[in-house]
Amino acid sequence: MNTMATTFSVVITSYNYLQFVVEAVESALAQTRPAAQVIVVDDGSTDGSPAMLQERYGADPRVTLLFGENEGQLAAFQRGAAAATADVVCFLDADDRWKPQYLEKIGAVYDERRDVDFVFSDLQTFGIDNQDILYEDSKAPIDLGYTAISTYFFVTWYGAPTSALSLRRRWADTVLDLPHSFRRQWKLCADACLVHGASILGARKFYLPTGCVEYRTHGSNGWWATRQQPASLYLNGLRNYGIVRHYAWRSGLDDNCSVHSKNEYRTKPAPTRKERKRYASLALRGDGPWWKRYERAVGILLGRRRGRR
Repeated sequence: MNTMATTFSVVITSYNYLQFVVEAVESALAQTRPAAQVIVVDDGSTDGSPAMLQERYGADPRVTLLFGENEGQLAAFQRGAAAATADVVCFLDADDRWKPQYLEKIGAVYDERRDVDFVFSDLQTFGIDNQDILYEDSKAPIDLGYTAISTYFFVTWYGAPTSALSLRRRWADTVLDLPHSFRRQWKLCADACLVHGASILGARKFYLPTGCVEYRTHGSNGWWATRQQPASLYLNGLRNYGIVRHYAWRSGLDDNCSVHSKNEYRTKPAPTRKERKRYASLALRGDGPWWKRYERAVGILLGRRRGRR
């Protein structure tokens, strides 16, 4: 392998997933492009997972085992990322698995595009049901450019569930630099911190459908089991709004950032129809006479990316 090739640390977080975690670890170890590290963070499991992991992987130099008290997913992310030493940190839930070509495929993007900070993939569910989870129904790669202003105003989800997320280590360190008090709020669904934090703080994002991430549905998934319940939708919406506002406070964003939306839009080589609609709406919020804002919004909707302002 080229000595300049991107290296990967895989962070696998597990809580009481004795029946699944070995499959996740083995899928990370079986990659055609080997990870520099496979870090398994056991979040205080009480089902025998720590003893099993120690027996199976304690002497395996490819695997780093981290054990601690149960503090939830955000805490596990933070502990795993703090132990990472490679260029890029990839996250994998202990009940999911990767096909062997996953790191090879995302690695090609990180190698070629040094300006890309965050790569996420599609997923295929298995277990209770079988379906494809695509970003905006796309089976083609999308260079999303920068996404801070769209996320600030619309809490747009530029990402995927945990097992399809990766980001350069400096971004993982920055995004996960959150107060200890946030751990209680983000015991579940902490992938929102990764997704929204990277957007608001200025990471360049890329969607790469790999067909290599398999998301297990088994009824105990924190997000999958409750995603359609009205109370869960409401509370998750509030938490997402809150974490976006926290990162915006850190980066100094406020409502005046809408004036820069046209420049953010221009970082996207081939925006989707949904993306054009978002930025057309942002154009209407901008400065200038109403007719100029309207003209700019119509130009975005019609796909006119350059030229007149």
